[in-house]
Amino acid sequence: MPATPVLRRTLAVIAALPLLTLAACGYGSDAKDDGAAKVAAGAKKIDGLDSVKIGYFGNLTHGTALVGVNKGFFQKELGATKASYATFNAGPSEIEALNSKSIDIGWIGPSPSINGYVKSGGKSLKIIGGSASGGVKLVVNPDKIKSLKDVKGKKIATPQLGNTQDVAFLNWIADQGWKVDAQSGKGDVTVVRTDNKITPDAYKAGSIDGAWVPEPTASKLVAEGGKVLLDEASLWPDKKFVITNIIVRQDFLKEHPKAVEAVLKASVEANKWINANPDAAKAAANKQLEADSGKALKPEVLDPAWKSIQFTNDPLAATLNTEAEHAVKAGLLKKPDLNGIYDLTILNKVLKADGESPLDAAGLGTS
Repeated sequence: MPATPVLRRTLAVIAALPLLTLAACGYGSDAKDDGAAKVAAGAKKIDGLDSVKIGYFGNLTHGTALVGVNKGFFQKELGATKASYATFNAGPSEIEALNSKSIDIGWIGPSPSINGYVKSGGKSLKIIGGSASGGVKLVVNPDKIKSLKDVKGKKIATPQLGNTQDVAFLNWIADQGWKVDAQSGKGDVTVVRTDNKITPDAYKAGSIDGAWVPEPTASKLVAEGGKVLLDEASLWPDKKFVITNIIVRQDFLKEHPKAVEAVLKASVEANKWINANPDAAKAAANKQLEADSGKALKPEVLDPAWKSIQFTNDPLAATLNTEAEHAVKAGLLKKPDLNGIYDLTILNKVLKADGESPLDAAGLGTS
């Protein structure tokens, strides 16, 4: 019987998985400027810069950046220096962009931050602030997986080899006593590295049985009939762990501290506004997702996804150190020296001016 159009589309999705996973390593696309980000009359350039290039993902776990772009917080603080944006699908590609000076500052997960810092011998980047905690779930096909033990023998997606969710899932697998080769993803569980954009299609096609993913991908899978089997927050003390932090090129930090301060001030203001106006913030983040990708999230995806994320200026540095230990255990990283990975000097200056208490780098800060 000839293939139907639906079947042909399904087969195309399956066939495209390896190519699209590799495409996640690309640099990402420019985000659209929002009308709210107009330069105020009489504004001046900061540090003489024409622009500051900011990177972030199209994930709700990057809600601080999404809201900061949409509501014009970054442009307001940067004055006549243009805030320009680029979006990414996974951390390693954003690190490449930072190293090539395609971006100056970025919102990114802890694992690529660690990898970027270690591979450069501690010279490429600094973590300068926190952004979000939570918002990561293991969502599965309830017809195939009814309990945690049923994950063994199944195909589970993560966004990219070595990204934050990939490391977390590999660590969880090891805690179950199961074995998986980290590089190939083969073993007691098959780990399928898949771009978040196509994970829901892969799930519908039956080429994966579930995924360990950030929001909103997790809630998209639930909307397709998936079941949340595990919320990663439940694995952490106080249910808090860093999912998104802010990094900067070290040369940019040294040469343009006023620009960095402006971006951090905008981030602090964005988080304050998000926590004071959760419904409006949720709508603003969704509007920016639509501007960047051409498609807004439906309420049944947006609402549960947003509730599972905590937006905070705290980098939750102790949990980053734990995540580094997880990467070592998975065989993706040699025991790293993370001393000096944080520089919270400017963030704490901004917080002090705002009447807030300073934040701690858990012994990993710049002396």
